[in-house]
Amino acid sequence: MTERKPPGVSFETWIDRQIREATERGEFDDLPGTGRPLPGEGRPHDEMWWIKQKMQAENLSFPLPGTLALRKEAEESRAAAVDARTEAEARRIIGDINDKIRESYGKSLSGPPLVQPLIDVEEVLADWRTRRPVEEKPARAPEPPRERRSFFRRFRNG
Repeated sequence: MTERKPPGVSFETWIDRQIREATERGEFDDLPGTGRPLPGEGRPHDEMWWIKQKMQAENLSFPLPGTLALRKEAEESRAAAVDARTEAEARRIIGDINDKIRESYGKSLSGPPLVQPLIDVEEVLADWRTRRPVEEKPARAPEPPRERRSFFRRFRNG
């Protein structure tokens, strides 16, 4: 524990003296993180940094209110449908989220009031089609014309 600041000494010189003496005693040697930049350096100031840091350290997450969670899920489903491999898969993804949205209309969800509109399947499929190159079928080589022989000639020549 540190001693009290003597009267007549400014705080700055008293603190500087304590730091200098602790450095001379080696109390700052081998501290974790020595020589590394401070975490969060260069990022904009966030008033909730300590809460976010604690949640990350404890591997916790904060659930979104129901209406916001539904909106986030709808956005993620739309993106997944646009990235789907097949048109049928994209239709299934949009159909599933639209079913959830329809269910939410009859429920009272927590969070700010929000009515999530249904996702237009045709609009998503139009985006899906624009992201895929049109596959051209390879042109067949023309077949050589067959020699036409009459029935009787085929019969005679055997």
